[in-house]
Amino acid sequence: MAQEFWRWKEYNWRDPEESWNKAKMLTAGVDVGSVSTQAAVMADGQLCAFASMRTGSDSPDSARKAMDWALRETGLTLDRIRYVIGTGYGRVNVPFAHRTITEIACHARGANFMYGPNVRTVLDMGGQDCKAIRCDEKGKVSAFLMNDKCAAGTGRGMEVFADLLSVPLEQIGDLSYEVDQEPQPVSSTCVVFAKTEAVGLLRKGWPKNNVLAAYCSAMAHRVYTLLERLGVEGDFGITGGIAKNSGVVKRLEKELNLKALTPRYDPQIAGAVGAALFAHTLAQKEATA
Repeated sequence: MAQEFWRWKEYNWRDPEESWNKAKMLTAGVDVGSVSTQAAVMADGQLCAFASMRTGSDSPDSARKAMDWALRETGLTLDRIRYVIGTGYGRVNVPFAHRTITEIACHARGANFMYGPNVRTVLDMGGQDCKAIRCDEKGKVSAFLMNDKCAAGTGRGMEVFADLLSVPLEQIGDLSYEVDQEPQPVSSTCVVFAKTEAVGLLRKGWPKNNVLAAYCSAMAHRVYTLLERLGVEGDFGITGGIAKNSGVVKRLEKELNLKALTPRYDPQIAGAVGAALFAHTLAQKEATA
């Protein structure tokens, strides 16, 4: 089988202390995105298990698989979960969710958990769109902006380039810095035209690393303009899969003249974590009603 360079690592995690065994209340969040799906399980408001996998053609099935994988080897079953929130692009297709909440609210709440209460500006770099979010000390959204509908500044756009250049997705960030000097960013704002432009550069003899650098630089500048329109306030955190791409993040930090915060957990699970936290709050309200 030919190598699928665009494919990123899917994995799950569980708390080695097995905190779920002592918990009074278990809640969960499932973030069904256009490219990836995450499930997070909370024990009394603290993360105890999660899973991250690619979204399949069937959103309800993707939600079930992510939840099952998060619970694997914990001894827990879905009926032990008190409250579940669905979020993301396919949030209405989480069949076992008690309620849905937008991914913007969930990413802000998740970023507050992962980065701390000082985070005020969050950039969610998702599979098909990017969102700049401002929030308060509790992770409540106060303002937000979204990019246009093109995938050029998103995870899916990066997957297209990984496939085009036959470079493993997780290596793009480091390879983009193995250049003699920083090239000009690709000019196209559409991923289809950017791909065509990249092919042209390769035909001119550009090394792959230079093309990667040009595309990472273009992505960084696109999200910089989004953040500039919103206004960056306070501490700054990034969520979503592209947060793990140093080629984009470091170039964005240079444009902002600002260092992004380091997350406590994988930034790709922020939406699911935020959903699980909302679930915890709602379950507590039900319990005291």
